[in-house]
Amino acid sequence: SPVLQLQDSYSKSGIACLTGEEIGNSIQNLDLVESEDREADPCWQVKWHLGKLIKKMMSRSYEENISAINVERTLTLPHTEGQTPRGPTRRIAAHLTGSSSRRSALSSRINPLPRRGVGHKINNWESSRKGHSFLYNVELRNGELVIPQTGFYYIYSQIYFRFRENENEDSDLLGQIRNPKQLVQYVYKLTNYPEPILLMKSARTSCWSKKAEYGLYSIYQGGVFQLKREDRIFVSVSNSDIVDMDKEASFFGAFMIG
Repeated sequence: SPVLQLQDSYSKSGIACLTGEEIGNSIQNLDLVESEDREADPCWQVKWHLGKLIKKMMSRSYEENISAINVERTLTLPHTEGQTPRGPTRRIAAHLTGSSSRRSALSSRINPLPRRGVGHKINNWESSRKGHSFLYNVELRNGELVIPQTGFYYIYSQIYFRFRENENEDSDLLGQIRNPKQLVQYVYKLTNYPEPILLMKSARTSCWSKKAEYGLYSIYQGGVFQLKREDRIFVSVSNSDIVDMDKEASFFGAFMIG
């Protein structure tokens, strides 16, 4: 039919417009073609539309490549001129929680400091993603968080002191608790230096009434410190006999901020 012949003729002429050696130059110089040349060239419209499509696809490909490069740069730590790039950043964080709410189990969880220092170190934190606890690119050794990378870290800790009066408790212990008592929390770091270095401490003097069935107190502290690779941080306390390792009340953690 005349219609099919016309479509076939148009299709063949369109293909013919794209087979010449000059097609590359035509696409490259689309905007330089004079108006009279456009009218004189029956293939101009085909070349013009094809050129616009190719340029659009090339532009989109360029933008995607630039985006990929920018994403890669954001994953790399900034470095000054003359320094070796440090490679991709690593998220470093830890949140340790109390592993038991029973004070009777504390004897195996709180030990005197292995080196000179004050208080009793908490050794057995929960870190295995039970509840809210986790370790992310940090190692826990004997109650100490081992710093994997030099940088600035926010360190925090809370200890829950709890005393519940019991008729079976030793009367001397009751007398000590009812008298003014200093409750202290310490955060230390261990380095190559022979003694632990005290980073933070927080204290409260508490005196519970004889009429009170129990006494409660929480001490929280936190701060930013520069730590070096292989430094270790830990928490120690005074009065370990009245520490309650409730997982929501006693916890210890750190995360790298830069």
